Amino acid sequence: MPPTGPLTGRIALVTGVSRDLGIAATVARRLHERGAAVYATGWPTHDRERPWDTQPLSPLPFTLHQHDLEQAETNHALIDEVIDAHGRFDIVVAAHARSSFQPLSEVEATELDRGWAVNVRSIVLLAQRFAQVHEPPPPAEPPSGRMIWFTSGQHIAPMDTEIANAVSKGALHQMTATINHSLSKLRIVANCINPGPVDTGYVTGDEHEVVQQRFPDRRWGTSEDVGNLVEFLVTDSGGWIRGQVINAEGGFDRFNQP
Repeated sequence: MPPTGPLTGRIALVTGVSRDLGIAATVARRLHERGAAVYATGWPTHDRERPWDTQPLSPLPFTLHQHDLEQAETNHALIDEVIDAHGRFDIVVAAHARSSFQPLSEVEATELDRGWAVNVRSIVLLAQRFAQVHEPPPPAEPPSGRMIWFTSGQHIAPMDTEIANAVSKGALHQMTATINHSLSKLRIVANCINPGPVDTGYVTGDEHEVVQQRFPDRRWGTSEDVGNLVEFLVTDSGGWIRGQVINAEGGFDRFNQP
């Protein structure tokens, strides 16, 4: 059983769980610590395509499932699995993503399609099924439904070497107000987080130091920093923040100004 806390009695789905340094694993553990029953899932096949994603994942206090959210039918099925396991659910933290590194001159149609399917279509389909099955609380009670997804700061500065990632994450940014408006009618609160550069192991060596020096605190963001914001947003305290793209970048200087 999860510990007791502000999320006691709530059911949380967290996607993209794969490694200790990752945002998803940290968020899943945090929600468990705050009392939620966590249904966690990841997709190791994608992880093995990225050198930094071979990092280990320590034992979790809940079962880790596997779902390929690039497949359209998997998204509704995943929601139904959570309900079969727990009878209902309240929170979706969609932290899964497909990353790729191709500039405009090299990006392929296949990669654009895969980026769209994983980064955008899956979020829309998860939101759709969430709306179909969510049972709103009585009017006198605060909304318990929450949905959070993540973007990558492409609305602040260009990402020339990550075209598929930039355009798909741009869609996540632009759809936030619309998806939240639809979900809010069912008392589900939705927001999007841009966490800025988070030290999840994908940058090393000199480049790691260069990025670090562009933060006023001279440190990278951590998955714990992201967990702090997610925790606030999914509890009752964060229920008044709706339909926002939140830039929680720790003052990162994207333009490297003195």
